[in-house]
Amino acid sequence: HRGLGKMTWVPASNLGWLSYGALKGDGILIVVNTVGAALQTLYILAYLHYCPRKRVVLLQTATLLGVLLLGYGYFWLLVPNPEARLQQLGLFCSVFTISMYLSPLADLAKVIQTKSTQCLSYPLTIATLLTSASWCLYGFRLRDPYIMVSNFPGIVTSFIRFWLFWKYPQEQDRNYWLLQT
Repeated sequence: HRGLGKMTWVPASNLGWLSYGALKGDGILIVVNTVGAALQTLYILAYLHYCPRKRVVLLQTATLLGVLLLGYGYFWLLVPNPEARLQQLGLFCSVFTISMYLSPLADLAKVIQTKSTQCLSYPLTIATLLTSASWCLYGFRLRDPYIMVSNFPGIVTSFIRFWLFWKYPQEQDRNYWLLQT
């Protein structure tokens, strides 16, 4: 179940940004986050199908659904003013996105301690940088601080990971090469 932990919460982020986009009337946010939520849901279902420890995955998924229901209840029932709802939902989505971008920092401490980048994914680092930068530029274009600021940590953590790949190159990592053979 270890591989699903952080990924379980990604659909919640997609659905939050989808709601923000719907409230704001932003078609790009709606389409991108609908596709993202659908793909992440398929990932969770596939993982659940093949995972031997289904109870943990079901508990994580049930917790996610509970958080989503509470969030929707709060934003759509208890915040009647659409402008206040947009601001509060934008802030919630921003905090959620920032926490997701900062969550790999624990792995970075492990990399420095072991002097090995084996637990980092170079392609994922590139993808994170490109998507974070794209969303920052989009937020800048719209003058939307929630979109712009929340994605900036993704750029920063990507550059930190690139620096670690440079400082601890994988070709010098003997354990990495042993795993590849």
